[in-house]
Amino acid sequence: MESLSDLYPHYIEFRHVYKTFDEPVLVDVSFHVRDGETLAIIGRSGVGKSVSLNHIMGFLKPDGGQVIVAHQDITALSEAELRAIRRKVTMVFQSGALFDSLTVGENVLFSLELREDYDESNKLDVMRGLLRMVGLEDREDDYPSDLSTGHRRAVAIARALAAQPECILYDEPTTMVDPLMSDLMVSLMQRLKEQLRLTSVVVTHDLDLMRRVADRVVVLFEGRVIYFGPVSEIDRCEHPHVREFLAMDRVELNG
Repeated sequence: MESLSDLYPHYIEFRHVYKTFDEPVLVDVSFHVRDGETLAIIGRSGVGKSVSLNHIMGFLKPDGGQVIVAHQDITALSEAELRAIRRKVTMVFQSGALFDSLTVGENVLFSLELREDYDESNKLDVMRGLLRMVGLEDREDDYPSDLSTGHRRAVAIARALAAQPECILYDEPTTMVDPLMSDLMVSLMQRLKEQLRLTSVVVTHDLDLMRRVADRVVVLFEGRVIYFGPVSEIDRCEHPHVREFLAMDRVELNG
C-alpha cells in the first residue's frame, strides 16, 4: 500500500493550480518544495505571490488543480482538517500580527501555551531562548508599539518557532524596513535555515534575500510560472521577463 510520502513526495506542491478573482491570478501554476528546502516566490506586485501563500495555508482554495502541503492533498479539506495542517505550517505576516496588548515575551509565550509538552517552569526559558535566537533578548518587556517594523517581524518569527512547526512561510519579510534591518532579517533567516533546517517558502521581491536564503525559486509573471529551478541557474534563464526583472534589480543596486 502506498504511503502519503509515496503519493506526495514533496512537502509542498502545486499541481496545475488555477485561481481567478475578477481576473486570472494563478494560471496553471506548478512547482514543489522538498523537505528542508527554502523556496523563494518572486515577481512584481499583483502576480499571485501572496495568493500562493494563502493557498498553502488553506485560507484560499484553488478553482482548479491540487495543493499538497505536509505530504497531504489539502485541496478539499474542511476547516477542522486544515487546523491539523496549520499546526505543522506557520506563517509570518508582513505586519507581524502581534497582540498589541501583550509584551514581546507574552506574545511568544502565547504560542507556548498551546503546547502540552512544556511545563510552566521551562516555558520562560524557551521563550527567552527564542528571543535570544532572533536577537531580541533585551526587549522581552517591551510592547509591539515600542518596536520597529523589522523587530516586530523578528518577534513574529520567534512566536512562530515556539509552535515547533515543520514549515515556515514568510510574506515579504524585508519590505518596508531600512537596509540595515533588511540585512539583519536576511542574516536571521540564514541562521535559522542552517540551525533548524525547516522547510520554508519566502514571498519576496528582494533578490538579495532570494540569493542568500533560497535553494530554488519560482518566478511568476501574469499569474504564470516563467521560471522554476535552482537559484544558482536563474541568471542563465533566457525568458525576457526574467532578464528584465534581474536587470531592474541590478539598476537599483547600482543606482
